[in-house]
Amino acid sequence: MPKIKLVLAITGASGAIYAKVLLDKLKPLSSQLQDVALVMTDNACQVWEHELGNRNYEQIGFKQYSNKDYNAPFASGSAKYTVMIVCPCSMGTMGRIANGISDSLITRAADVILKERRKLVLLTRDTPLNLIHINNMKTLTEAGGIICPASPSFYSKPKNFEELASTVVDRCIDLAGLELNTYRWNEVKNS
Repeated sequence: MPKIKLVLAITGASGAIYAKVLLDKLKPLSSQLQDVALVMTDNACQVWEHELGNRNYEQIGFKQYSNKDYNAPFASGSAKYTVMIVCPCSMGTMGRIANGISDSLITRAADVILKERRKLVLLTRDTPLNLIHINNMKTLTEAGGIICPASPSFYSKPKNFEELASTVVDRCIDLAGLELNTYRWNEVKNS
C-alpha cells in the first residue's frame, strides 16, 4: 500500500480533544505515512490552551506551518498530498472552503485537495446547524469532501473523554485510508 501524505489542519472550533487524540494516534501509524504536515489557526492554539490546559501542540513532532505560509508544499497540487483532515473544523472554515475562499493556508490547501480530486475530511464540531451550514456541507459533499460530524458513538462503552473522542477520530483515520486496530461494531478487537 502506498504511504499517505497527510495535511492535518486544526481550527478554532471547540473540540481540541479531537485534534489531540488524532495527533496521538497518527504517531504509531508512521509506517503508513510518508508525511504529516500540520497547520493550526491562532484560534486553534487558544482553544487548545483553554480546553486542554497546556501548549503541547508546540511539541507535536510533525512539521508545522503557519496558516499564512503559502509556500508550504501542500499549497500546490504538484506536492501530491493525498489526504487532508480538518479536525476540528469550524463552521467559518467550512464556509470558506465550500465557497472557494482561499484566504489562508488551510483554505488554500483544502481547495487544492478538492481540485485534485483527493480526499478532504472535515470533522465538524458545532450544534445546532443553521441552513447556511447545511448548504455548505451539501456543497462540499457534492465537490467530493467528506463531512464527519464529531458525533461520538457509545457502543464501545468509552471510559473517559479521550476514549469518547477516539470513537470519532478513529472514523477520520479510517476515512483517510489508514489501517487502525480499533473497536468495530460487533467485532472482537485484536490486541
